[in-house]
Amino acid sequence: MTRSGIGYDAHLLGPGPELVLGGVAIPYGRGLQGHSDGDVLAHAVIDALLGAAALGDIGAHFPPDGPNAVPQGVSSIALLEQAMERVRAAGYRIENVDATIIAQRPALAPSLPAMRSALARALGADESRVNVKATTEDGMGYTGASAGIAAIAVAAIERV
Repeated sequence: MTRSGIGYDAHLLGPGPELVLGGVAIPYGRGLQGHSDGDVLAHAVIDALLGAAALGDIGAHFPPDGPNAVPQGVSSIALLEQAMERVRAAGYRIENVDATIIAQRPALAPSLPAMRSALARALGADESRVNVKATTEDGMGYTGASAGIAAIAVAAIERV
């Protein structure tokens, strides 16, 4: 049986931590604001995987507050690895993941292969099962105004 899930995440850009997308630090001078490292790509993939396995969402597994809160600034790639462990424990393996980053700036094409590799490693999957691409919104909305970055992901998993 193959199952699929969709994930979406968005964060505002601001001063502070470095920009991290797909586990890759990207020189930009601004970072994504969030409880973790703000990695919207990793977050979207986590939600897609958890959704495909009917395991809830990122907030249920990795809450920002309360007794089980994840630490401030935690690596989203580490959270992705943990989410994948939960998907495996539920009896599934990765069929494929396809993700799109939505950002006007910075230019992301040079970093896409490194993001693909980092995500594949975190998922324990061959790179041929992971795809990462980027697009702009031609100046429309908060991503088009370079105020934030968003990502959407689709994951397909298969019962082992």
